[in-house]
Amino acid sequence: MNRGNLTNGQWAGLEPYLPLQKPKTGRPNLDHRTIINGILWILRTGAPWRDLPERYGKWSTVASLFSRWRKAGIWQNILTLIQQEADAQGQLDWQLNYVDGTVIRAHQHAAGARKSDPPNSQALGRSQGGFSTKVYLRAEGQGKPLIIVLTPGQQHEATVFQELLSSPKLKRVGRGRPRVRPGRIVGDKGYTGQPIRSYLKRLRIKITIPRRRNERKPDHFDREIYRQRNRVERLINRLKQFRRLATRYEKRAENYLAMWQIGSILLWL
Repeated sequence: MNRGNLTNGQWAGLEPYLPLQKPKTGRPNLDHRTIINGILWILRTGAPWRDLPERYGKWSTVASLFSRWRKAGIWQNILTLIQQEADAQGQLDWQLNYVDGTVIRAHQHAAGARKSDPPNSQALGRSQGGFSTKVYLRAEGQGKPLIIVLTPGQQHEATVFQELLSSPKLKRVGRGRPRVRPGRIVGDKGYTGQPIRSYLKRLRIKITIPRRRNERKPDHFDREIYRQRNRVERLINRLKQFRRLATRYEKRAENYLAMWQIGSILLWL
C-alpha cells in the first residue's frame, strides 16, 4: 500500500462488497475510498482518531462510519464474502487448517468502557503479560485468516477451540451445505487434551497436535505437517504490523475485533 492507502487493485477487490455509495433514498454517503483509507491510517499507526490527517476528512466522520459499519456487521460480512469468493475459485485450502493464539497488551485507556459490564465482558483481563486481551485465529492452509475470537488475557486457548471450528460457514455456489470443517487441524500443545481430541475424532477431522509429556496414549505424530504451523504464526506477525492490533486501545471488544477483521480483509485482497 502507498502511504497506507488502498492500491487500485485492492480497491477493485473491495468495492463490490461495500454498501452503495449513493443509496436511492436519503443523503449520499461520503466517498468510501477516502474514509476507508482514513480507517487504514488509524489501523496502521495506532494513533487516536482525533489525530487523523485532514486529507481523510473529519475524524468524527471517519470514526462514525467505522462504528456504524461495525454495529451493522458490515466488516465481518465483507470478510465472509471475500472468503466465500476465494472458496468458489478454489483458492481456500480446507485440507489443513491452523489454530493459534497471542496475548495483546492493552493500553491503560482501554479500560472503563461506558455503560459496560465488568472488564471481563470486554475481553480484558490480567495474564502473565499484564493487562491484556487474548486473540485466537484459525487460518486456512495457505495462512490466510478465517476467524478471529477474543477473550480476556488469562483465558486458556482450549476453551474457545470449538468456537474456532464453528465458523466461518461459507455458502457454496449452487447446492450443498456451507463448508466449515477442515480435513486436518494443526495446533500447539495448548490444544492438546482428550476433550479436544475426542471432539475432532467425532467430526472425523485429522489431528496434528503434540502431546505433553504427562499425557498417556501416545500416537503417531507427523512432524513434517506440524512444521507448517509456522504459517499461522507468520499470519499473526503480519497482522501485528498494524499498530492498532499490536496494542489494544479500544475500550470495547467489538471495536477491537472489527479492527482485526479489517486487517484480515486487507490480507485477502
